[in-house]
Amino acid sequence: MTDHSYDVFIVGGGVMGCSIAYHLMKADPKLKVLVIEKDPSYQYASTTLSMGGVRIQFSLKENVLISLYTQHLLRHFEEEMVVEGEKPDIGFRREGYLFLIDPKGEERARSSLALQKELGAEVEWWSPNQIKNEFPMLDVTPWAGGTFGPQDGYLDGYAFLMAYREKARSLGALFMNATVSALEKHRGKITGVALSSNERWEAPVVVNAAGAWAAEIAETAGVKLPVEPVKRQVFAFKSSVVFEKPLPLVILPSGLYFRTETGGLLLVGHSFDDDPVGFDFTWDRKRFQDVLWPELAEVVPAFDSLKLVRGWAGLYDVNRLDGNSILGQWPDVKGLYIVCGFSGHGLQQAPAVGRYLSELILEKEPSLDLSIFGPERVLEGRPLSEAGLV
Repeated sequence: MTDHSYDVFIVGGGVMGCSIAYHLMKADPKLKVLVIEKDPSYQYASTTLSMGGVRIQFSLKENVLISLYTQHLLRHFEEEMVVEGEKPDIGFRREGYLFLIDPKGEERARSSLALQKELGAEVEWWSPNQIKNEFPMLDVTPWAGGTFGPQDGYLDGYAFLMAYREKARSLGALFMNATVSALEKHRGKITGVALSSNERWEAPVVVNAAGAWAAEIAETAGVKLPVEPVKRQVFAFKSSVVFEKPLPLVILPSGLYFRTETGGLLLVGHSFDDDPVGFDFTWDRKRFQDVLWPELAEVVPAFDSLKLVRGWAGLYDVNRLDGNSILGQWPDVKGLYIVCGFSGHGLQQAPAVGRYLSELILEKEPSLDLSIFGPERVLEGRPLSEAGLV
């Protein structure tokens, strides 16, 4: 006998789950939507542990279109998320993204740039001289140039998440602190979820938006996702260099990235192919000193002298098939919707993806067709091509 029944369960109350809940309630206030989140403090949420980046520079058309929508939305996001007269402050700063391009990557970068501009994105090709003029501290010797997105930037991930959460709640979505132990199905249809408390709750639609935990959850319904929780570390440091203006997020072909932060700090991270897999949130000072710092000092020679202040680790839900999201109803389980595999760019895609998933669930014509990310390609082993992953 069931304890409760709803129209939609959303497993995972991070920014993706909250965006889906918001869009569902906005479209149909009569829906009974329950968001189940096991970590209401969001201490381990990928959203809050990210660097909050928002960028236009992708090489896949649909990813660029998703970013264009986010850029448009951010211009009035805080007004749209007002609850009882209170307007959230997500701290969005348009400091730009600068991808440094080496000679072997120039052709691909120019091809991506052409696509971005064709779709209406504001992105520029910068020569080494222009990069040096804008940011004299950078050593431009190794680079053929760079692509700069002046509308790109970063925001406060926690504030962004809470804005969606509070707005969804104000529209009638319910949130519960609980752990889903299993997805339940019968004859090829989802029927609900089982909780660690041994309660069984019914719903004809369940959205798996559990991020780095999504594959574990999916496995309970016999669904195998090529998604793994990968640890990515961020380090905050101080430099004696005085910057005339904030640095954009600077990204190297190696996977190193850094930017200025408020309070006189700089943030740096590095994506490696062999980053540890698992639910580990420890950060490693030695990794910064032995690996990141030497490369950082090559790019900005003045960084040969700096002070490490702190660090932290968060999880990417990395899609090993192609690094792109998996969006849509799982073909073999009616009513089970998968929303994961964002591989580090989920926060910035939450607005468009939340809208899209709500449209799929409510069987409405999509405002932006994202069917290219459908889960069918997982079953068929058919990867998408995207060069703009970090």
